[in-house]
Amino acid sequence: MRLIPILMTAAACVSLSSCADFGVVKAIPVAPNSQHLYAEGDSAQVMPVLLPESPMLVATTGPSIRAASYLLLDARTGQHLAGRSFETARAVASTQKLVTALVVLDAGNLDKMVRVQASDVAVEPTRLGLKPGEVYSRRTLLYAFLVKSANDVANVLARDNAGSISAFAAKMNAKVRSLGCTNSNFKNPHGLTVGGQYSTARDMARVAMACYRNGIIRDVVRRKYYTFRRADGRMVTLENTNELLGVMPECNGMKTGYTVASGRCLISSAASGSREVILVQLGTKTKYIWEDARIMMSWGLQRLRSRGGVALAWMGN
Repeated sequence: MRLIPILMTAAACVSLSSCADFGVVKAIPVAPNSQHLYAEGDSAQVMPVLLPESPMLVATTGPSIRAASYLLLDARTGQHLAGRSFETARAVASTQKLVTALVVLDAGNLDKMVRVQASDVAVEPTRLGLKPGEVYSRRTLLYAFLVKSANDVANVLARDNAGSISAFAAKMNAKVRSLGCTNSNFKNPHGLTVGGQYSTARDMARVAMACYRNGIIRDVVRRKYYTFRRADGRMVTLENTNELLGVMPECNGMKTGYTVASGRCLISSAASGSREVILVQLGTKTKYIWEDARIMMSWGLQRLRSRGGVALAWMGN
């Protein structure tokens, strides 16, 4: 048994050396005395990581991207493919609207009509321009909300669901805890900056996995356009804030986000045949987040095709 830690440490050193050849080293920290999945070709086995003194780094390689935190994973299994600082707590902006959508869908009854109140529309900056007294179905609001990322719609959905923003935030936190998120705290349904509100790339990846498995959310976030009927009968074509749609053929969602505090954030998904990936990018400070996402997800889809020897970490506990 003493030979196993030695062999594993040697393998890690070889992996790190190999990564250096690519000019980029990404590492996933593994907690002491945990289990880790090692895959080589078509075989895989779970081995104990015996670390009496310091954590070991399981190296993964991938394209260099600009996000302060990111996590790329296999959308089918939750296996990590590449990542950096994905346990670091930070603001996630409107990507947390995916949590809002999950809570709204848990309540069901999407054909219920909802009346807009004055308190709902007192929000900036991205709004759909709803007016107090207008009535819409939950379904219509949900589609417009996820496509256009409208903050006034977020308030309507939250108040309708829980009676107040604070009560809805409590539901959001309960929901993410049920998904296994351990380092998140939400205070509003839209992601505008407020003290004490944060998440991590890993927690948001768990949220994204749940959304990816929800047929309604999948149907919304894949749409480049959505036709919204206003209460007065006017038809408005809303364009998705996700600029990858229509640019990267493999992209099939999910959600954008931006505030000054959070930087540019993006949760995106892509599929090619039976291969599917989800990428969470947080804290990007440049406009190149779209290109980073395209490059990283294309790399991930190709990596899943090759199924070469690579260390993978489960999303599960």
